[in-house]
Amino acid sequence: MIIDLRSDTVTRPTKEMQEAMWSASVGDDVMGDDPTVNALQDKAAGLFGMEAALFCASGTMTNQLAIRAYTQPGSDVICDKLSHIYLYEGGGIMLNSFSSVKLLDGERGRINASQVVDAISPEGDIHATVSRMVSLENTMNKGGGSYYDFKEITDIRKVCDKHGLAFHLDGARLFNALIETGETPKQYGQVFDSISICLSKGLGCPVGSLLLGTKEVITKAKRFRKVMGGGWRQAGFLAAAGIYALDNHVDRLNEDHIRARSIRDIFVHKSEVEEIYPVDTNIVIIRLSANISAPDYVRELAKSGIQAVTFGKNLVRFVTHLDFTDAHLEEMRKRLL
Repeated sequence: MIIDLRSDTVTRPTKEMQEAMWSASVGDDVMGDDPTVNALQDKAAGLFGMEAALFCASGTMTNQLAIRAYTQPGSDVICDKLSHIYLYEGGGIMLNSFSSVKLLDGERGRINASQVVDAISPEGDIHATVSRMVSLENTMNKGGGSYYDFKEITDIRKVCDKHGLAFHLDGARLFNALIETGETPKQYGQVFDSISICLSKGLGCPVGSLLLGTKEVITKAKRFRKVMGGGWRQAGFLAAAGIYALDNHVDRLNEDHIRARSIRDIFVHKSEVEEIYPVDTNIVIIRLSANISAPDYVRELAKSGIQAVTFGKNLVRFVTHLDFTDAHLEEMRKRLL
């Protein structure tokens, strides 16, 4: 039994999801007439109470499209230093939008309104970049699946309103946060100008993310998606998986969180583990003793049939998901204890 905890992107479509995919009605999405893509976009926009949505190949694409829509060359994006848009999107802020970043040192990747105020470039200062947008990540990957207090989000929204800044959410794992906090998608739709949600992580789809926003932003994003080569044709087969996931795979995310905490409990007893990040959702990050190499540790785990990833100096990450069951958890416990 291979226990794959490298990411929640490794899931495979369930039988029921496959059936939904192969029975989908399709058209040409570039021409706007794929009925299943249109249904997914309408469904997601309605769920969040936002005007429109755009189905894309990845969360990197949806984030970068939002940044491109809001910024101009020479402007900046305010975000935490651990943000996915900065660390893991190939320098796309610079490459796609010719913009800079203002990196903040948040608490486990979560920034606050006061930090945002201090980061905004002075108006009219020709020496500085022009601040255009603020981006949050929820849950925060590098923060060990940490999630925001909604009041802090609304406080940051007020700052954005005061200074005329766009407010974007990298919500790749937003539904994991909502399961824990009890807030609704519509609450998030009311406070953010745009939201990126990933379908191929905890929701278990094979491919795809959605960008949600105003009709104006989505129209711009669709044009930039085409420029980036992101137009696709009979994408309804993939969109059908997204519809199925939104209908059937959201509530079950709590199971992933419970299993993640069980993994934490396994590593509490390991002498080589110096620290375990708080396990808020479906991500477990352990810090190894200084004399232990994270790559070597991951290789040793792989010899036992347990797959994980290095996540920084002495850090190893495990992510629970749809295909990690109680049987996998019990087998993992036997191999490690």
